Amino acid sequence: MRLASIHLYPVKSLGGVAVEAAAVEPWGLQHDRRWLVLHPDGGYLTARDEHRMLGVTADPATGSVTLTGLDGSRLTVAEPVDGDLVPTRVSRLEQIRLAPAEAHEWLSVQFGRSLRLAWLDDPRRRPIAEDHGGLPGDPLNLSDAGPLLAATTASMRQLNDWIAEGAAERGEEVPEPLPISRFRPNLVFDGSPGESAEPFAEDGWQRVRVGTVDFRFAEVCDRCVLTTIDAATFRTGKEPIRTLARFRKWDGKTWFGVRLVPLAEGQLRVGDEVTVS
Repeated sequence: MRLASIHLYPVKSLGGVAVEAAAVEPWGLQHDRRWLVLHPDGGYLTARDEHRMLGVTADPATGSVTLTGLDGSRLTVAEPVDGDLVPTRVSRLEQIRLAPAEAHEWLSVQFGRSLRLAWLDDPRRRPIAEDHGGLPGDPLNLSDAGPLLAATTASMRQLNDWIAEGAAERGEEVPEPLPISRFRPNLVFDGSPGESAEPFAEDGWQRVRVGTVDFRFAEVCDRCVLTTIDAATFRTGKEPIRTLARFRKWDGKTWFGVRLVPLAEGQLRVGDEVTVS
């Protein structure tokens, strides 16, 4: 298999960017999910509740992130290394640093509600939960449960085949294939047919090497309603959850993709060889 694409989501729930290369840090990819949109009371906003978040993009750079809004406006925000620490309801994290006031104002205009932008200064303050495959000392960015999400094109093709077959069985028009971006993966693997590239072979992986960087398998990823939102129209549909519930449901949840934990730091580049065991 090969690393087909790399994706960063600098601000949790905002649109991300595809990159040709990325550095691996102990808590995930550099720049990935280090920022968060907060309510004034410390709760945080996600695209599950505000679908338009998927249409606002975040492009990272060293020491900053540039936001592009629904209205086309742009704002570059420096990492608030001395920003005020405020309480947050993010799991396993007590406080997070506030960005400057202009960032709060910009976000509030974009979504028509009072919001604040915040930054996780040190991911070592937030551990991976044991029930999500964390070991003592494992740090985590602002991802829900694991540092990186990996998905395969083989599994995506199988899922789209199942969706098409289901539509035909119901006498419905066969929809266009869903993009793998619905699942917001960091790493997408593609390979020729074979044991490691069969659909959902990733469920059984224990170790993954991408280029020269090693990862360990943490868990299969449970999927939520966020995957049913069309990032272009912000409308929700029944897929892919309806089909995952038919073919990939256990323990009361639906599953797609796997969470990985870095075993070392290093550099990834699109086209890197991927080996699994």
